[in-house]
Amino acid sequence: MGRATAGQLDRLEIRSCLDLLLHLPYRWQRRTRYEPLANLFAAQECLVLGKVISSRTLPSGRRSWEVRIGDDTGTLTLRFFHYSRFQVRDVSPGDWMRCFGVVRPGPKGLEMIHPEYRAAKDESPPPPDMHDAPVYASTAGLAQNKLCSLVRQVLAKFDRQGWPDIEFDAPLNMFALDALALLHQPPADTADTELARARDRLAVEELTSHLVKSLIERRRLGEAQSIALPRERQLGRRMLRELGFRLTRAQSEALKIILPELEQAHPMLRLLQGDVGSGKTVVAAFAALRAAENGHQAAIMAPTEMLAEQHLQTFRHWLEPLGVRTTLLTGAMTGNERAASLEEITSGQSLVVVGTHALFQKDVQFDSLALVIIDEQHRFGVYQRLALKSKGLQPHQLVMTATPIPRTLAMTMYAHMDHIKLDELPPGRTPVSTRLMGPERRQDLIHRVGETCQADRQAYWVCTRIEESEEEDIRDVQNTADELRGNLDGVRVEALHGRMSAGDKQALMEAFRCGEIRVLVATTVIEVGVDVPNASLMIIENPERLGLAQLHQLRGRVGRGAEASHCLLLHGSEISQSARQRLQALIESSDGFLLAEKDLQLRGEGELTGTRQSGLAPYRVADLRRDTHLLSQAHEAAKSLVDEGFEAAYALQHIWVREVSDVSTV
Repeated sequence: MGRATAGQLDRLEIRSCLDLLLHLPYRWQRRTRYEPLANLFAAQECLVLGKVISSRTLPSGRRSWEVRIGDDTGTLTLRFFHYSRFQVRDVSPGDWMRCFGVVRPGPKGLEMIHPEYRAAKDESPPPPDMHDAPVYASTAGLAQNKLCSLVRQVLAKFDRQGWPDIEFDAPLNMFALDALALLHQPPADTADTELARARDRLAVEELTSHLVKSLIERRRLGEAQSIALPRERQLGRRMLRELGFRLTRAQSEALKIILPELEQAHPMLRLLQGDVGSGKTVVAAFAALRAAENGHQAAIMAPTEMLAEQHLQTFRHWLEPLGVRTTLLTGAMTGNERAASLEEITSGQSLVVVGTHALFQKDVQFDSLALVIIDEQHRFGVYQRLALKSKGLQPHQLVMTATPIPRTLAMTMYAHMDHIKLDELPPGRTPVSTRLMGPERRQDLIHRVGETCQADRQAYWVCTRIEESEEEDIRDVQNTADELRGNLDGVRVEALHGRMSAGDKQALMEAFRCGEIRVLVATTVIEVGVDVPNASLMIIENPERLGLAQLHQLRGRVGRGAEASHCLLLHGSEISQSARQRLQALIESSDGFLLAEKDLQLRGEGELTGTRQSGLAPYRVADLRRDTHLLSQAHEAAKSLVDEGFEAAYALQHIWVREVSDVSTV
């Protein structure tokens, strides 16, 4: 295999023989039998055989080559707009033509435009294929026939050698090479149901391998030792009295589960799901306080410096009156400021540490880390989470997300965690009215922003791009901010985006929080952690470019005060039916969990959870939108494997996770 082909395969994430075999066809072309010409219908993709009745070029209008063929049942026109004189010369009346293509209506009946064809002078043209032809997702420069050839070579190699270095007991019946062979090379007239069963067989094994990993991790966690955090100084009761608000039923129930688990000498691993504004942070604060009152440290990791700064302010407000010192550590900190924070962490002076990914850098040493709290955990890579966990003996872990996780994802990607759901919003949160508007309403919306500012309230204007795009329909932050400044006299409008320094972002957010900035034009950097109760209006440009979960998170930045709040979706001039369907779901529901299920159906688990960015391996065969019915079977298989011992379980992991052999040897 040449370098060019290897590079093309790499773009498809095909780096091993197993990767190649798991790159399954998304459809099959039926090339195993001839269709009678009289039975053809428009849009049909088929193989036909006929005798040439006529062959001519048509110079008038659009130049074309027209061939008419017939069989015992009827006739069909073949039309070519790109052809050579040699092609025309080699086809004559009386010849036989075998053609594959899509049937379309034409001016004189049904036609095939540019079919694949083979011509023969006698009555013995090449026979139909013995297998239906697979069609693969590909990339520039990598032809279908090249992919098919590589798959055939790998299948032949594995058929001779079996799976290298892998042996399974017969009763396990794991990983069916015959299922792969069937999907890549289905024999003539293979029923669709048989192909579906073969794909399901592989999907079950892939789901099982992910669940096996979760079960092994869960069992190991149950056997590990952690620092027990019993009730000591009753600081939680003092904090509860001094909060200034009452906990919701859901928050209280969550703490009744979490705090007793922290008292155990084996590590807690909990996933705390809560819709936007449900109050996860206060639950985290009570957990951190439990570690602190025992003289141990808690680390709170946020995905952005802006959110870490906000968490720092919130935790200091609640904890420092109780004598608990809180420290910040982010990547933007340098020099004496960073050295001072590191000293407080290492010495144990600070019992609560808030930060970003900087918390897991090598030079960060905790004195006694007993609890790790990870906010918006899907934004961190697996190795980042493990690096932070390794800072302590085996710390308790509380993982939080405001991105509601659909049930099917929770059953697979998060099967190793116990789940708690905050399904109740604190009192005082006002419902957010959501509407969809077209670009012709732009000036109306600018006027609406002005009215909001005159009423002493604030507004967000969200754009999906920082700078101007070649796509005229896509609005950017910089030009939109200038446009609003030109239309809103006396109103301070500022732009916020991810390319700004952490200090500049924090200064702008503080000015917006204090009311000095009335309109904040921002990218989706404000998606999480921004809490400005006086902001009651949000305009989202080009919402069709965003997923439901992200739109719901953005919408959650308003409706945090007593005023009626509105989220107005300003779509571009062209919007697809699927995008309109997605936005309509947002308009009709404020239930983040319901919207997450809808987002999974419409977009898939990879986009919803950001798997490619977060370090979680996307499924190669399984599709959680389609394979919900296979989950119970996969759960049973995973439990059985782990119960029988880790050896077989690891073998399954080896197949689905580890590269079996280098694809460049093919």
